[in-house]
Amino acid sequence: MSATASDPAGRFRIRWSARLRLTLLYGTLFLVSGATLLAVTYLLVVQSPASKGTKITTGNASRNPAVQEVTAQISYVADRQRQEAQRTLLTRSGIALGVMTGVSGGLGWLVAGRVLRPVRVMTERARRISAHNLHERLAMPGPADDELKNLGDTFDGLLGRLDAAFDAQRRFVANASHELRTPLTLQRTVIEVALSKPDPDVKALRGVCERALSIGEDQERLIEALLTLASSQSGVFRTEPLDLAEVVTDVLDTLTPTQPEDVTLEVSLDAAATEGNSSLVERLVTNLVGNAQRYTNPGGWIRVTTNLQGGVPTVRVVNSGPVVPRDAIPSLYQPFQRLGHRSARHDGHGLGLSIVAAVASAHRARIVTEQGPAGGLDITVAFPRRKEGLFGVPVP
Repeated sequence: MSATASDPAGRFRIRWSARLRLTLLYGTLFLVSGATLLAVTYLLVVQSPASKGTKITTGNASRNPAVQEVTAQISYVADRQRQEAQRTLLTRSGIALGVMTGVSGGLGWLVAGRVLRPVRVMTERARRISAHNLHERLAMPGPADDELKNLGDTFDGLLGRLDAAFDAQRRFVANASHELRTPLTLQRTVIEVALSKPDPDVKALRGVCERALSIGEDQERLIEALLTLASSQSGVFRTEPLDLAEVVTDVLDTLTPTQPEDVTLEVSLDAAATEGNSSLVERLVTNLVGNAQRYTNPGGWIRVTTNLQGGVPTVRVVNSGPVVPRDAIPSLYQPFQRLGHRSARHDGHGLGLSIVAAVASAHRARIVTEQGPAGGLDITVAFPRRKEGLFGVPVP
C-alpha cells in the first residue's frame, strides 16, 4: 500500500491511507512518551544532590589566599564538568530518541500493514462480488471473537440476504411474466380461432367477446394483486386508527355473494383496535377469507374471529379442508405458490397469502399459521396495539 500518489499534473501528493495514519499515530505516541521520559530523567539528574556539586571545606587553611584560589578553580572545573555531562546526557538522549522514533515509525508501518491485511483482503474480495456472483463469500479466517472476522462474517451475512433477495426477485419476475403471458396467449388464441371461421355468426362472436372479457378481468385481478404486493412491500402508506371487527364486517359483506352455500360460515367479532392502512388491512382479510373459501371442501366450515388476545388485536381465520403438510406451510407465503388441491373451487394466481405476508410485515404484525383441527389452515394475524404509534412511513 503506497503512501504517495501522483495527480494528473504529475505532482506527488500524500495518500492519507489508514496504514499511514496508524504509522504516524504510533510514531507520535512513541515520540511524546520518549520526550516525556527524557524530560523526567533529565530533571531527576539535575535535581539530584550529586549534580549540585560538592562543597569543598579547607578549615583554617581557607584563610590562605593560595588555598582559596585553588579551591575556587577546583569548584569551577567541577561545575563545568557537571554541566558538560548534563549537556552530553541531553544531547545523546535526544539523538537516541530520534533514532528510536524512526525505528518505531518503521515498526509501526509494518505492524499497521499486518493488522490491516485482513481489511485489504476483504476489500479485494468485495470488489469482485457483483450481482452475478453473490453466492461468493469473504470467508475470513481467525478466532470467533476477532473483530475483523466478525466484520467479515457480518458482511457474509449481508451477502447471503442480498443473494436470497435477488433470487426471490428473479423468481418473482419470471413467475409474473409467465402468469401475465398465459392469459394473453389464451386471449389471442380465442380471437384467432374466431377469426379463422369463414362466416362466424353473432352468437359465436358474442361468445368470443365474453371469453376475451373474462380473460381480461383475470388479467386485471392479477395486475391489481401485483400492485398491492408491491405497495405493501414498499412500506409507504397512510395510517389511521381502525377496528379489525369493522374491517372484517365490510369484507364479509362484500364476499357474502361468493360464499358457497354448502360451506358454513361462523363469525365472532369483538372489538380489536389498532392502526394501519384500512385498504391494505382490508385486502389482507379479503385474501384470508378468499383463500379459506377456495380450499374448503363442500360441507365444510369457515370460522372468522377478531378479539384481543392478551391486549393484542388479532384476526383469525380457520377453515376445514385438505390436510396441508406442516413443512409446506412456509412456502405458501411465497409469490405464485399454490397448494394444487383438486378440491380447490377455482385456481388463483398464488399471490393471496404472499400479499397477506407483505401487508402484515408492513404493519409490523405477526402471522402464526398452523394446521387446522379438521384439515385446512388456522391463520392468526396479531397487529400491534394502537398506542405503539404509526407503522410504516406515513404519507402527509
